[in-house]
Amino acid sequence: MPQLTIVNLGSLNMSQAEAESIHQSVLLNECVSILNAREGGLFVDATLGLGGHSEGLLNASENSQVIGIDQDHEALKLARERLVQFELRFLPVQSNFSAIRDVVKKAKLGEPVGILADLGVSSLQLDSDSRGFSFRFDAPLDMRMDQESDDETAAELIDRLSHEELANIIYDFGEERASRKIARWIIEKRDAGTPIMTTFELAELVRRAVKTNPKDRTHPATRTFQALRIAVNGELDILQQFIFDSVESLKNNGVLAIITFHSFQRLSGKCQCPPRIPLCVCGAAKKVEILTRKPIVPTDAEMRENSRSRSAKLRACRKLEN
Repeated sequence: MPQLTIVNLGSLNMSQAEAESIHQSVLLNECVSILNAREGGLFVDATLGLGGHSEGLLNASENSQVIGIDQDHEALKLARERLVQFELRFLPVQSNFSAIRDVVKKAKLGEPVGILADLGVSSLQLDSDSRGFSFRFDAPLDMRMDQESDDETAAELIDRLSHEELANIIYDFGEERASRKIARWIIEKRDAGTPIMTTFELAELVRRAVKTNPKDRTHPATRTFQALRIAVNGELDILQQFIFDSVESLKNNGVLAIITFHSFQRLSGKCQCPPRIPLCVCGAAKKVEILTRKPIVPTDAEMRENSRSRSAKLRACRKLEN
């Protein structure tokens, strides 16, 4: 079970303006709207980050409370300062979002009417020059969300995996068509006694391995970095369970909203089994109503103002009454 720590609010050296300046929350107005935040109630921001979405939920109604969850101690400190004015309505918790049922239970504030998760990497992590999430900085290839853990780093992961395992990760988690070539080049460098240890080394290798369109504004290493981040932190291993636990934790008619995620189909009752299987074995059951038949994407104005919002997609579902 991930660590769960109730964090006491306290004064920090960083001002709210400084915290805001390094993070813009994507699809903020859309999240507030689809969660019906102006009606008030208890919300869970399962990926607190620097607190931008939580601030939007708290500002939407004086009758709102927010439980903010993040396993990153540095992010929690900055969010606490940003949201200090909401001290009586904001409860920060150090934990992984996979522990949402335990967090809600221990908070003893009742069932939430809305749960929000933004599964992208936060600006705090991308802007760090030492954590290895971004190829904008030459840093050790780490990518762990919790750097105080003993978990395997991205450099250690690619030093251990076989060609097939590495190619599958890059393809499955990054949807990178050149996954096998990238994996082969990584393995060849490793076997030659020069394993990849830094972000610049990996980004340059991928740049040379991948054929790019000159009009494409996305760096060719983006998908590979995403895939390794997901693998290092086991994100997809816990995502489906998080969705089920979130729906179970919500009040009837409560809303779960997730940014950058693919489907709620199983919970909506749509069978995911292969077509030739005579009986459903995937456990699909109609527990939610999908609110976003097509994902909500940022406006052109938001994408111009915040280039990191380009890939964001918001999907939401409503818990059906038992």
